[in-house]
Amino acid sequence: MTLIGNIDPSWKDMSKYVVHFAKETVGRSAYDNAISILYQRRIIAANAFGAGRHLAPARRSVCFSEVPLHHLKRLADVRGQHGIGFRKEYVVERGGGPILYAYKDTPQAQSVNAMVHAAAHDASSAIWDLAPYVDLPGTYGKSKYLYEWEREWRHVGDLDFSEADPAFLIIPEGLHDAARDFFHAAEVDNVGPSYECPFIDPYWGEDQIAAALLS
Repeated sequence: MTLIGNIDPSWKDMSKYVVHFAKETVGRSAYDNAISILYQRRIIAANAFGAGRHLAPARRSVCFSEVPLHHLKRLADVRGQHGIGFRKEYVVERGGGPILYAYKDTPQAQSVNAMVHAAAHDASSAIWDLAPYVDLPGTYGKSKYLYEWEREWRHVGDLDFSEADPAFLIIPEGLHDAARDFFHAAEVDNVGPSYECPFIDPYWGEDQIAAALLS
């Protein structure tokens, strides 16, 4: 098993988990997209991210956040209230990991940009293994690309998982009982996966989340 540095329980700024939130898309609610992820047991890498993301060889990725669980509200306010959480080891063992930040116009950003543009017509270049894991925060014209607060992780390509793999699901508390009934019925009728992991409301406090994870 890949080793992740030990995290002292008193370090409230650290997390043992990464989370992926399902967000609203055209014609589909965040709930609809979350159900699709859980039914298919797959998070689809729909978009390219990182350095050179607009160039042809850029690779599509799945995004996660390692925001401490008692701060999930920050993400829920932006993304929605439905998601899925994994232990960090699970993502690392499948080739994913935390991203790096090279601020716009710094020497680091200039170097990364030079490498991806030099390989714009060479999809086999090793830089495309690294590029999805390097973001270039800054102001671009009238828009700002500043998301360091998300403490982002990525996995290149779709992430397939079994119903036993998630550490927890992120579901509004008012839907917990209905979700458990739904998954139990799916198991009994053999029509879909059943998730027995803890459920977490993204607006819960630290103590309530800790209790749920121990249940």
